[in-house]
Amino acid sequence: MPALHTEPLVRDRLMRVTAITCMKNEAAFLLEWLAHHKAIGFTDFLVLSNGCNDGTDGMLDRLQELGHLTHLRNDGPHDQGGIQWTGFKIADKHPLVREADWLMTLDVDEFVNIHAGDHTLAALFSALPDADAITLTWRLFGNDGVIDYCDQPITGQFTRAAPEVMTWPWRAFLFKTLYRNRGAYRKLGVHRPRSPVEGVVETTRWLDGSGRTLDGKFQRHQIFSAYTRPNYGLVQLNHYPLGAMESFILKSDRGRVNRSDKPIGMDYWCERNWCEVEDNSIRQTGAPRQAQLAELMSDPKLANLHHAAVDWRKQRFRELMQDEANRALFGRLLLTPPARPIPMDDAQRIYNFAQIPRAADH
Repeated sequence: MPALHTEPLVRDRLMRVTAITCMKNEAAFLLEWLAHHKAIGFTDFLVLSNGCNDGTDGMLDRLQELGHLTHLRNDGPHDQGGIQWTGFKIADKHPLVREADWLMTLDVDEFVNIHAGDHTLAALFSALPDADAITLTWRLFGNDGVIDYCDQPITGQFTRAAPEVMTWPWRAFLFKTLYRNRGAYRKLGVHRPRSPVEGVVETTRWLDGSGRTLDGKFQRHQIFSAYTRPNYGLVQLNHYPLGAMESFILKSDRGRVNRSDKPIGMDYWCERNWCEVEDNSIRQTGAPRQAQLAELMSDPKLANLHHAAVDWRKQRFRELMQDEANRALFGRLLLTPPARPIPMDDAQRIYNFAQIPRAADH
């Protein structure tokens, strides 16, 4: 299938933009995520899987056979930092990372949503030609009262999100970093590149999702954006952390990829269930995304793997609901209303107790 958009070039060659992700039991959502990011211009995908029960690893093997991505197994042993950190250490050494022009670590519930130009990476790079790192601030999309899991695109099902300016919780304005692979950082990280190289990192230019220059804190350690101003002028990161209530029960059972000792429960749900405003901006890439998805689903083996994963999720939910703790969690999901914004003064009071500097000062 020919490219759906003109790709950015580097010295008369195709610019290589690599997405790196870790996955477990995500087969039902994988093809939409891959289709979207292929449509907007990511050229390479490095995916590390571990302990899959729903066929994710088999689907990744098939996608690798078809030339859509590279699949590595990360079955352990895992470092104390967790499965994701172990995966990133493996990825650090891989040619798709070492030879990329730009890098970004993503989760399967995160979708890069570009507002510049024709909504592709080429348009974003054209809008920010001097950037070495671009911070894509999360926009959290809540559950919006959806109870039953169904096999429909996440980007179409969940359209209510957090407001553009958020005061609390600070996790609501975390970002992921799209950065130029120019030797300023030695290691991949969850939200930003790590292990800065002295003498090089100081020369990197960091810009936010609205194209504003960020100060030196971002070159080394900052992981959240300013909370007193919008950060989505040119690009945002649509984050769908909850899904349907049934899906959340499965997510809670699976656990976190980077903090295996910290459960996913009502605290996670309450801080991320934002349904304040309607945001349909990702529909701007709907046609190319659907074209890519149709191509993927035209492979009979992939289509069968996808449908089997959908059936697995439905059956797994029924199994989990035999446990009283899961029934109690499901009941609390039904009882709990969406999050609501809190006044700036109340948010600042929390920050003052923690002695966290105002993000607006960064």
